[in-house]
Amino acid sequence: MYRCNKASQQLQKTTIYAQEHQTIMAQLNGITVHPDCHHFRGDLPCRPNKTDGYTCADCPVYAPVTSRILIIKLGAIGDVIRTTPLLRRLRQERPGCFITWLTLTPAILPQHEIEEILKFDFASALQLQAREFDVVINLDKEKEACALLNTIVAHEKFGYALRPADGVPWPVNELASHKYLTGVFDQLSLANTKPYVQEIFELCGFDFRGEEYVFDTHDDKGYDWSQLPAGPSPRIGLNTGCGDRWTTRLWSTAKWTALITKLQAAGYAPVLLGGEAEDARNCELNQATGAAYLGTFPLPQFINLMHQMHGIVTQVTMGMHISIALGKPTILMNNIFNPYEFDLYGRGQIVQPDKQCVCFYRGTCKLGGPGCMEDLPAEKVFEAVLESVPM
Repeated sequence: MYRCNKASQQLQKTTIYAQEHQTIMAQLNGITVHPDCHHFRGDLPCRPNKTDGYTCADCPVYAPVTSRILIIKLGAIGDVIRTTPLLRRLRQERPGCFITWLTLTPAILPQHEIEEILKFDFASALQLQAREFDVVINLDKEKEACALLNTIVAHEKFGYALRPADGVPWPVNELASHKYLTGVFDQLSLANTKPYVQEIFELCGFDFRGEEYVFDTHDDKGYDWSQLPAGPSPRIGLNTGCGDRWTTRLWSTAKWTALITKLQAAGYAPVLLGGEAEDARNCELNQATGAAYLGTFPLPQFINLMHQMHGIVTQVTMGMHISIALGKPTILMNNIFNPYEFDLYGRGQIVQPDKQCVCFYRGTCKLGGPGCMEDLPAEKVFEAVLESVPM
């Protein structure tokens, strides 16, 4: 396994420097300063000072940081969302910790639950390399993320580093081996029976206890959803897209039409969901069936729209992760991925084509033709809705 002796030596030097520096900085011109406080900024007045005029000497909300943790999870958006259960366990195991999260998509993270959220760029990487952490967790195998783990000083490191000899991502310790190997051998990935969340918990040395996602519903924004179907009928969100990378997941317009017709006949209120890539399809489905379609929205508003649903039908995509994070009964249509990877937390069902898929993690069907998703009957998805979201 990769070991970074130079980082260990640098850690000792940095720790001594930080302790000496903090002792000096505790008094500036006779004024008490607490740089170890959760609220302290250093570049600007902290919020308690700005709003209440408190100073460090007698501050009633002084909250010393007990440990500093860095999570590196850059993307994709869905993977960032399903990493958030770690926050619950870290808070439990390390009360008073200060968590920094480095990502490509800061907007998707719960802003009030994480002390510091940084967008991955040169400026963020530069300042992180000059800091010291108690724990650094890197959950990405992208080389830039692995290289950053190599160069950041920390007492404990988890996840993936970059092997200096050949520049390939590599487990930083034995805990990361399982998750690492399922990502480099399809045979092991197919045989895996652990959900993603359990895998990343074990990678960090934790046992998974069913910790839920940490997510923002954006209810505080006051969005107007008066155009949504009202009344007693349960609203079923239909997330009709699947992105442009794994198009073998795509369900045809005819199948969606059949499902909508069945839902309407049973008394449900289907609501079409998606982004710009799904707009034309959703407009077509709206005109053909009368299912509600309100258009496309910025991400926070889209999340809050999904929060208005009583259940969600989706393929494996960002919408699936949002649905799980919102605690919605989720009917997940899956074909090319290992179904054990997804934990619905006991809400909803995973439905798969009647024909076994042979295109594991493939973006195009190697057999040609429309692909196995056309062997997933609308009736099968409809029955899953009936069971998961009763009338």
